[in-house]
Amino acid sequence: MNPEKIAFLVDSCAELEPRHCQGIPVYIVPLRITCDDGSYDAGETITSEDIYRRLEAGELPKTSLPQPSRVAETLERIKADGYERVIALPLSSGLSGTHNMIRIACEERKDLITAVFDTCSGAIPLGAMVLQLWEDIQNGMDWARLMDERVPHLLKNTHPYFSVDTLEYLQKGGRIGKITALAGTVLNIKPILTFAEDGQLVNVAKVRGSRQVQSKLIELVKQHLGEHKDFNLLVANGGAEPEMEQLKADLMAAIPGCRHVWDSNIDATLAAYIGRGVLGACIMLLD
Repeated sequence: MNPEKIAFLVDSCAELEPRHCQGIPVYIVPLRITCDDGSYDAGETITSEDIYRRLEAGELPKTSLPQPSRVAETLERIKADGYERVIALPLSSGLSGTHNMIRIACEERKDLITAVFDTCSGAIPLGAMVLQLWEDIQNGMDWARLMDERVPHLLKNTHPYFSVDTLEYLQKGGRIGKITALAGTVLNIKPILTFAEDGQLVNVAKVRGSRQVQSKLIELVKQHLGEHKDFNLLVANGGAEPEMEQLKADLMAAIPGCRHVWDSNIDATLAAYIGRGVLGACIMLLD
């Protein structure tokens, strides 16, 4: 049921596994990644595994905005497919100019009703917002309530945390934001990051060794639960799938009763920012 003919527009940094979004009208604009041998479209002509191999070989892929023509073509396809309204959830403006590009392109469309949100977030929270909003639409939530209540609520009440093995690629890529540099490689210290209110990255904790990462992620997520009874849990990984599966099991045991638990893999763009070995956990409060 989609009586108001609503579609979703995201960029490739929204982690959406095909198994989760079958049947959902979500349209993805890929960011560009420039490597030593040419430019690629994230998620289409280059994968996160390709990026990890290049990083480990000493290459430093560079990310850039989607091609403007791809944004325009995607909006045209949304219209041609019969949709009349668009909810756009691009990567945080604190990390990328993609939000502004999509906002301008949407404003130019007079034949579509569009709402472009500065998510101040990225990765699995954005994909999970699409999944939850689609469920809300299926349950009869109308455009006015989505705009006035639901989307703002989800943006405010989705709390992601993720660990990285190294800050090297964030520093070299100019995406270090508010993160304090750590001598992580030498001391085996793993920083735990989240998004600040302005959408830049900030470190909120650090632990020594991989074993402590998962318990710290669960602790950080659980602190937001309070008296909430209706929530989703999210986990993500970048080249650390067995660890993510363990994190998912431990997270569900520590915080039982979630409506959904969704998992995903870090996309190629974010892989270029943060490298292999990423683990993420997130809670999305619904009530």
